[in-house]
Amino acid sequence: MGEVGKFIRGTGIQKSDFTEVGVGCIHYGQIHTHYGTWTDKTKSFVSPELGARLRKAHKGDLVIATTSEDDEAVAKAVAWLGDEDVAVSNDAYIFQHTLNSKYVSYFFQTECFQSQKKRHITGTKVRRISGDSLSKITIPVPSPEEQERIVSILDRFDTLVNDLSCGLPAEIKARRQQYEYYRDRLLNFPEAA
Repeated sequence: MGEVGKFIRGTGIQKSDFTEVGVGCIHYGQIHTHYGTWTDKTKSFVSPELGARLRKAHKGDLVIATTSEDDEAVAKAVAWLGDEDVAVSNDAYIFQHTLNSKYVSYFFQTECFQSQKKRHITGTKVRRISGDSLSKITIPVPSPEEQERIVSILDRFDTLVNDLSCGLPAEIKARRQQYEYYRDRLLNFPEAA
């Protein structure tokens, strides 16, 4: 990955620095709990004064949480697709690259990536991975058109699985309603006269 981009460590943002408005920021903990494969909006903000001093991700960069209590969550990534630059906390890296951002973010979810990162994770209670280690991971680099095709397919699957209005959750809800309808019809006996 070091051949297709560079890793830049985020800077110090504490939760106590959060404000209602200001410069958007991504805290490493939120990558684990709030963000999916990509986002164009932040959950949190910091003051413009603090934001001016922090390292930022630009549109198309990947933001990677480099700390977790378990190996599976180490190096969870989110592609930043917003128009404004966002501040990134320490315990996260910004990956500036020339690839399709969603493609890279989806790659971070693959078994290929997971198996490669395992040998680079350090620590006992708190597990970490460095930017140096991330740069040693091999990523397949198909043509930009193929990256776009792969992203298009994975986006459709993601929608089917996670979108409440048209995906599997909606289908499950419809089947439950169908079940309840037929259950009530089958168990609704006419009253004896």
